[in-house]
Amino acid sequence: MSDGVVNQKRNLPLLATRERCAGKTFIVTGANVGLGFEAAKHLAVLGAARVVLGVRTPSKGEIAKADIDAAAGTAGSGVVSVWPLDLESFDSVRAFVRRADQELERIDAVVENAAVALAEREMAEGHVKPVTVNVLSTLLMAVLLVPVMRAKAEKVADGVAPRITLVTSRAGFDDDAHAGWEKVKEDPIKGMDAEDMVPVKTYPLSKVTETIAVRHLAREVLPVEKGGVIINLVCPGLCITQLGRNAPDAFAQRLRKMHDMYGRTAEDGSRTLLHGAMAGVESHGKLLHSCQDGEPDVPDWVNELGAQKNTWEVIARELEAVEPGCVSKML
Repeated sequence: MSDGVVNQKRNLPLLATRERCAGKTFIVTGANVGLGFEAAKHLAVLGAARVVLGVRTPSKGEIAKADIDAAAGTAGSGVVSVWPLDLESFDSVRAFVRRADQELERIDAVVENAAVALAEREMAEGHVKPVTVNVLSTLLMAVLLVPVMRAKAEKVADGVAPRITLVTSRAGFDDDAHAGWEKVKEDPIKGMDAEDMVPVKTYPLSKVTETIAVRHLAREVLPVEKGGVIINLVCPGLCITQLGRNAPDAFAQRLRKMHDMYGRTAEDGSRTLLHGAMAGVESHGKLLHSCQDGEPDVPDWVNELGAQKNTWEVIARELEAVEPGCVSKML
């Protein structure tokens, strides 16, 4: 068990304020439960003009919307919207971004929180689901949104760069994940898709793949002065959510004990997501956790520039195959 889990802070500061949220538009994916739900509720309570809940199952999203409306007093106001988004489908990602472009006057921050962790090998879009959901669809959405958000920010012209916050996990930094990374780093997509890959190991590997790729994307490919969007990574820590609901029994029992001893509530963990969505240009390409700079906790092997470049290029090729021209349009 890592020291980060045992010693993680609780009762984190709520850095989102009414001044920072009022009149603004936010998108939160995976927003019907857990961290995403709590983050969306905070945004609505703090006076956001629009809060879009990106959810796989709209009926569940409507239940979440009703709860958020009740907490924020926004029922019937149109502040909270439920939009379908299934990250197992590239078409669903494309449709979601098109709708955002067409229907939203501004997009101030996007929190990409949706993810899967599975105990069995399951496929979507020709890849194991953690690759499709946690890496490819998550980054496809970011790549497609950058030019949309940039164009809308130029029209708003308030001088504040919009943000894309990708939720990752420091579970990808532990020794087991590092050993797994060493085996797949030449082509992490192919490596995670391999039939001999243990399914439960794909979650931490997918998260470290995402982290390594985004660091190169943000710092080398798309600095803020070029892309017009702040892109950062947030680890919410060990939180009491439904993420581990598909875990093997032995791991699930261990996870429940860890939750009881060290876990943050979903509401407490959601404050890290809001920190990312409010963070300034200094957060671009960086890891945040516990509502603070998380860079001191990034291992040297994650900072290896050649691995970052290679990982991004592997993913960029996949994205270009899915949506030709998407990377060049982002630039």
